[in-house]
Amino acid sequence: MARSSADDMELRRACQAAVDGSSAGGKHKVVLSIRVAKSRGVWGKSAKLGRQMAKPRVLAITTKSKGQRTKALLRVLKYSTGGVLEPAKLYKLKHLSKVEVIQNDPSGCTFTLGFDNLRSQSVAPPQWTMRNKDDRNRLLLCILNLFKEIMGRLPKVVGVDVVEMAIWAKENTPAMSKQMKTENGPDDSGMAESDSTVTVEKDLVSQAEEEDMEALLGTYLMGIGEAEAFSERLKREFLALEAANVHALLESEPLIEEIESRNNTLELQTANNKLLTKELDRLLECLHIPNEIAECLTDGSFGEAHMVKIIEACEWLSRAINVLEGQNLALQYTNMRAVKEKRAELKILKSTFVRRASEFLRNYFASLVDLMLSDKNNFSQRGQLKRPDHADLRYNYRSYARLLQHLKGLDKSCLGPLRKAYCHSLNLLLRREAREYANELRSNTKPTRSSTFSLEAPVGSNLTANSTDTSSVSEVYSKMLTVFIPLLVDESSFFAHFMCFDIPMLLLHGDPTNVSNNGIGASENHQNLTYANGTDAKTSHSLDDTMALNEALQELLDGIQEDFHAVIEWGCKIDPLCCISMHGTTERYLSGQKADTAGFVRLLLGELESRISVQFRRYVDEACHQIEKNERNVRQMGVLPFIPRFATLATRMEQYIQGQSRDLVDQAYTKIVSIMFVTMEKIAQADPKYADIVLFENYAAFQNSLYDLANVVPILAKFYHQASELYEQACTRHINMVIYIHFEKLFLFARRIEECLQSSPAEEIPFIVGLSKVDLRKTLKSTFSGLDKSANAMYKKLQKNVTSEELMPSLWEKCKKEFLDKYDTFIQLVAKVYPKETIPSVVEIRDLLTPM
Repeated sequence: MARSSADDMELRRACQAAVDGSSAGGKHKVVLSIRVAKSRGVWGKSAKLGRQMAKPRVLAITTKSKGQRTKALLRVLKYSTGGVLEPAKLYKLKHLSKVEVIQNDPSGCTFTLGFDNLRSQSVAPPQWTMRNKDDRNRLLLCILNLFKEIMGRLPKVVGVDVVEMAIWAKENTPAMSKQMKTENGPDDSGMAESDSTVTVEKDLVSQAEEEDMEALLGTYLMGIGEAEAFSERLKREFLALEAANVHALLESEPLIEEIESRNNTLELQTANNKLLTKELDRLLECLHIPNEIAECLTDGSFGEAHMVKIIEACEWLSRAINVLEGQNLALQYTNMRAVKEKRAELKILKSTFVRRASEFLRNYFASLVDLMLSDKNNFSQRGQLKRPDHADLRYNYRSYARLLQHLKGLDKSCLGPLRKAYCHSLNLLLRREAREYANELRSNTKPTRSSTFSLEAPVGSNLTANSTDTSSVSEVYSKMLTVFIPLLVDESSFFAHFMCFDIPMLLLHGDPTNVSNNGIGASENHQNLTYANGTDAKTSHSLDDTMALNEALQELLDGIQEDFHAVIEWGCKIDPLCCISMHGTTERYLSGQKADTAGFVRLLLGELESRISVQFRRYVDEACHQIEKNERNVRQMGVLPFIPRFATLATRMEQYIQGQSRDLVDQAYTKIVSIMFVTMEKIAQADPKYADIVLFENYAAFQNSLYDLANVVPILAKFYHQASELYEQACTRHINMVIYIHFEKLFLFARRIEECLQSSPAEEIPFIVGLSKVDLRKTLKSTFSGLDKSANAMYKKLQKNVTSEELMPSLWEKCKKEFLDKYDTFIQLVAKVYPKETIPSVVEIRDLLTPM
């Protein structure tokens, strides 16, 4: 057999030199060195031999002793360009986890070594191929023995039988040792190798066991021809041993069962005792109150610096109470005296803490507000408007938000007094801020006081007296809303969240029963707040919180409306028409408010809107009363004074319209104009002789004064057309009267013909007395012989009582047209009853009247 490279001392010295020359060499000594071929495998697949290029390498095992410990390394060395060995890789044997002989190699000379400390476990380890199995076994035995000596155990071995390797070691170690001694003399590595082999042997079969086996086998030594007898003897002895074992088992069965039963009982008791101990430990842990927790809850400070400890103590107390609740505690523990006592102790601890915390927060709320009230710089002063700023106040409040949440969880009933204390203190601040701000706004606004606009003054007097600009009055109210409505919305929302109301979303509801009849809630149009949740399960709980929130918000904001009322009344005294712009501003804010926790602010805005409407209606009622006074006069001719003054009033009202106040103004127009028309009819009826003249003159004046406004205001356009119809009717009645006065004979003759035609045929009419042809000719002669005089008299009659000269041209044209229409009807009657009579045509009469 060829000499193994493991016995090549020259190779070993080269490896030792390479190890000594490396930075990690230290005092390591080469125990074994052997040449191998390195190739690369693939995870999950055994590489086929010859498919990859094999690289020559040298594997060297080195050791280093540190006291009683031995450090072993597996070094991989490669040949440099000059044929000198140099380190390529280093593995620590203590990390060896697997030795696997590749099964696809028929020679059995290829294996892999797996280490558990490699950075990338996804890369397949290299495969090492030896010249023969002897070299393989020699290397693997050395590795396994060193690993057993270091770790006290063997790594996982796959693909090779350890017993087979032990037998090989026993057969080959003496020869190898002898060869090494004769050639190289005693060598430490050879000794180490022999010792390693003996170690493996002892691990597999000890020396004493081997001697006993040899003695046993020696008792069975027989001749070569006695093999069958030896086999039969073994079978008999085996059967005898089996029978003896079975008999022994049957005899010991009761004893075994007794012992097993006792063991089972003991095991059950042990398991129960362990569970009981564990459960009692858990219960004791629940019942134990730490001293620091108790001290913090009963005597701890509520300053901001101590809030973290206070919150932790609250959380512990909540958990402890929750654990001892009946639904969270096992039924058998509920009535235990220790549990009852501890539950009572926790209840006392809770009530003590809730009382202390509530008292602190009530005082804290009042102290913060008192601090702000005592500083005049927080409010508007003479010559300086101060916008309210609650940022610092809310910041201080938020420090105790979590404390309030825990108080709600511990005792929800304590929140009622806290909410009242919060609302009372903050209400004082809000009212003071609103009062000072409103006073300073009014003092800074100096508009010229406008006299109350009167509709009963005579025509031409003081029509421009109310043209004074009073927009600054409306600006005061607008600034009040701009500053305080967002503030009140924020305060309402902050209050609802800070004071832990379980209402995630609020909507306005039409039931006002939950709002008191005082303050803001006095308006019959007010709406209440309800919880916007469609589920029935939470209805009762949400309604309770809704009612509580309504009451609290009323306490928070009640009284602040008085300062808004003062501004409204102040503005109305200066100029009642400011109500229009104030109403529009209020409606704009109402439409911009969402239905949330600030819904109570909507009630405030709605109450302000109603108050402004009442003030404006009072002004409109007074205007209507002034119009009605005109009907008491004995006789009035010409245009009534309230007609042109109403046009001036309407022009000013249109200038004040903002936002959605159109309806308010339109209602005023409707009421005033209706009263005007009714009053005109009553005044006209006072003197029936001139009734139509009064009517058509005033209706004409109404149209002329409102012509421009009627083009842009729909409600005025409606009254414009109504006045136009009434004007036409009055004109027609008056013109007919004038025509009948001057052409009475002609149209009386026509009326008699019409009456006779209802009872007699047309051909009989000329034979009736007074309707003969002679009578017809006399009537026509008397009418048309003085037509120019009659027409002039008719014009003068029209002109006599009409005070508005600009109406005469249109009246005269209407008069001529009406006369010609009536004359045309007369011609048709004559043609029907007197077909052979010739009378002047309509065209001839028109030509006569045209130049007049």
